[in-house]
Amino acid sequence: MPDTVIKRASYAEAINAALGRALRERSEVLVFGEDVALPGGVFGVTKGLQRQFGDRVFDMPISESAILGGAVGAGLFGARSVVEIMWADFSLVALDQLVNQAANVRYISRGMLASPITVRTQQGNAPGACAQHSQSLEALFAHIPGLQVCMPTTPQDAYDLLLTSIWSDDPTIVIENRTLYHGDKVDITTGGPVQPIDGAQVRRQGSDITLVTWGSTQFAALDAASVVAREGIDVEVIDMRWIRPLDHETVLASVERTGRLAIAHEAHTTGGVGAEIAARVAEHGLRLTSPIVRIGTPDVRIPAAPHLAQAVIPSAARIADAIRRACVLNASFAGGTVASHG
Repeated sequence: MPDTVIKRASYAEAINAALGRALRERSEVLVFGEDVALPGGVFGVTKGLQRQFGDRVFDMPISESAILGGAVGAGLFGARSVVEIMWADFSLVALDQLVNQAANVRYISRGMLASPITVRTQQGNAPGACAQHSQSLEALFAHIPGLQVCMPTTPQDAYDLLLTSIWSDDPTIVIENRTLYHGDKVDITTGGPVQPIDGAQVRRQGSDITLVTWGSTQFAALDAASVVAREGIDVEVIDMRWIRPLDHETVLASVERTGRLAIAHEAHTTGGVGAEIAARVAEHGLRLTSPIVRIGTPDVRIPAAPHLAQAVIPSAARIADAIRRACVLNASFAGGTVASHG
């Protein structure tokens, strides 16, 4: 299929375009969840799909267990379900379906069965959200062998990574962010070949320090890199995009050049994916000129009050401060120390 271009597509419109393509090109694709059909999704992402594709796009009762359990069962009979869980927090009532069922199907059937489900959800904080609607859970999902996890942040990635997930025969969780849905519109390329899982992307090249990030924190990271660039610090920013499988080769190659590593994410610092990345860099024995720095949310519940949430979630200012500290440490440092900020 030749490439085409959608002019000025938002993040939400890119997701809608990917779902429409999947429904057109693969008859086994189903799209369902709470309010995804007639209402078009709580954030308007699936608007118009039921009108185009009829009963292959349908609403489900308010039961995440039923939604995910139904997707796993349908997959065993040849369907390729794309299900929406409104908030990642709500998936916690259906962990049995994800952890014990979907992730295990291929293994316990000796490869004879698969459950190729794609779970679309969104996470992270937004103004006025409460503690049950603001959690970042990518580390929890990534801990489970058999599950794939990605976090697209640009409209192009929202399109490409969703199609990659739908085409995959393994269960995949696509974690979006509601603050991105209706942001700026950009040109996106559609209609080309569905891409394989292709790992991280270098969003900004630099030589003094590697800054690894993912999700909406990427934008704060890029802002921080621009701020410290005016002070003479050249930051390389890597968007991981895929949390499982984790592209540590791109990170290792960058850190080997820069000699420094900072990791920024919205999730809590303790037990976060940042700890896994730091461990892999340390295990490879790369020579570092400063301790590894992690910037994340401290071990507190996410406050509902916007000003309190801003105080705990990593900002461009916090990331910039951590970069400055890392880049002015004694160049004779040699060791695997990890400094945590959050």
